Amino acid sequence: MKQSECIQNSIPHDIALKIASSLQASDLCALGSCSRFWRELCGSDFLWVSLFRDRWPFLDGFQESSSSDTNKGWRGFYIIQHHKMVGRATGVIKFVEECSSSESLEVGDYLKAIKDMCLMQLGFKDVQMFLFKPDLNVLLNLVGLHYCINWLGVPAEYVMEALQSCKISERQVCVKWWKLGRWFYGFRLRDESHSRWVCLGDLAIKEKEVLGVLHRGAVHEVIRVQISVSNPTSTPWSCQSTQARV
Repeated sequence: MKQSECIQNSIPHDIALKIASSLQASDLCALGSCSRFWRELCGSDFLWVSLFRDRWPFLDGFQESSSSDTNKGWRGFYIIQHHKMVGRATGVIKFVEECSSSESLEVGDYLKAIKDMCLMQLGFKDVQMFLFKPDLNVLLNLVGLHYCINWLGVPAEYVMEALQSCKISERQVCVKWWKLGRWFYGFRLRDESHSRWVCLGDLAIKEKEVLGVLHRGAVHEVIRVQISVSNPTSTPWSCQSTQARV
């Protein structure tokens, strides 16, 4: 207690607030458990409104929370919203896992998961926290990557940095798509098959064609799209074992 009182007396309030404002939510909570001084300072609305708007820039805490919770301040709004996002992300994870029990995912289910995330209004940090995990199926990592780039509009270099930070940038998927055969002198040629093994890092930075195929799905000339989990011990043609139709 004497030590905490000494710290309180030696650090000006504005400097202490500056230190606290540089922390993320988990670190701010940890600091707030050190003493009464830090608990009161780390519960400041000034800190939590910044964290809330940084994580969910398109949300309003007062609109998202019920009237009975308005006395909890921005820290309370942040915690409430965090728990909501945990439930929403869990729903997406469960859906993708159920649809990919054979280690491959139909593009229709893939795009539905992304659309659901859009409706749920998951933010970039939510994706990093809940979907960019190395212990999750790589198909879930891919869903999160696609959502961030094509729906949230996060710059590719930021997504790449997040992938590397979460140690999933080298994880691979196999994307295979079938195109309708071209017409040649009144005859339609055989359907064209394209297969590509790609790592998540390349998808974020340079594999625009593959990401474009995933984003469009089975439309126009593309009649089927399949996404499979990479298996380093198998050849690329092993992707043909399970074909996903849309």
